[in-house]
Amino acid sequence: MSEATKDTEYGRLSVSYQKKPCYDIVFEHSFEKLPEELQKLFPEENGENLLKKRNICVITDRNVDALFGAEVKELLQGICRELSFFVFSAGEEHKTLETVSDIYRFLIEKKITRKDMLIALGGGVVGDITGFAASSYLRGIDFVQIPTTLLSQVDSSIGGKTGVDFEQYKNMVGAFHMPRLVYTNVSVLKELDERQFASGFAEVMKHGLIKDRKYYEWLLEHIYEIDDREADVLQEMVYRSCVIKKKVVEKDPLEQGERALLNFGHTIGHGIEKASDFTLLHGECVALGCIAAANISCKHGLIGEDEYLEIRDMFVPFHLPITLREIKFTAQEVVENTKSDKKNASGTLRFILLNRLGKAFIDETVTEKELLEAVEDLIIHEEA
Repeated sequence: MSEATKDTEYGRLSVSYQKKPCYDIVFEHSFEKLPEELQKLFPEENGENLLKKRNICVITDRNVDALFGAEVKELLQGICRELSFFVFSAGEEHKTLETVSDIYRFLIEKKITRKDMLIALGGGVVGDITGFAASSYLRGIDFVQIPTTLLSQVDSSIGGKTGVDFEQYKNMVGAFHMPRLVYTNVSVLKELDERQFASGFAEVMKHGLIKDRKYYEWLLEHIYEIDDREADVLQEMVYRSCVIKKKVVEKDPLEQGERALLNFGHTIGHGIEKASDFTLLHGECVALGCIAAANISCKHGLIGEDEYLEIRDMFVPFHLPITLREIKFTAQEVVENTKSDKKNASGTLRFILLNRLGKAFIDETVTEKELLEAVEDLIIHEEA
């Protein structure tokens, strides 16, 4: 049994912010202990937990509400003063200021105060919207993350990044606002359809590529167990990815330096995502972006061609795309979209490359021509 598996028996990681303990990531196989974990956030007063005097508003989307809303509602009824649910339409297209405005209106009508708490029940879109609403409503109130997708469990729920898309700019409007708790129920991953599960795995693979070659190799060794969603293997995978992200965000909580390494694959990935009009999932685009970034790393002489080809081909067993076929956009459109990405809004392209497997760095020498060639290499042009 590996050290990571031993650690998961304790069920939690503690994340620090500016070198002080800030919140825990709790790993469970059900929602059963959610009430207990929420109550731990509040002290006792005259023998009564102060959560009983607080309101909780759960924010989720329609898809997640249909799967888990009733169970979570039953567990939370009675532990707080009043429980309410705000449910919005699922999808990246609803990650907007309009949705946040609807949330504000709902919170005001429910008389949610600064002492109350929001809960994000869902994937990355739900977590980002809820976190941003929590950061700005009444100048900031508490919120808790309950991530229900692989992508949100290993990535977006950790580190306090919140935000929404604005016109053509992805995640342009947002704030850093740390959750009080991340409650990760690993068992919900069995409910994900294959495409959504694969989408999350792109972020898992990214963690190994940028920070931990041994983890990357462990993933390749456990292809079949991961594909079969074996509970113990999934728990170790989610835990080890969270350890990597935790260490990065603790060193650089406000993305002034090293945290940018987590953007490996995202510059081109976001460009593809927008060019496809979000018909491709985030993780699918990140996988393609990772392949393009590895290609550029190879052309810079940083990794060998055999390593680049291995990275490219290893996305295949995890049901992720490695080429673009039958698309209605051009490589030039993708590159143009990278210019409007918030990561490059200053006019300087900060691109993440690989020195070697498990070691990434920030580069400012990648040219537009290199980006264009890397995207072109992804495109399969069908013969007439």
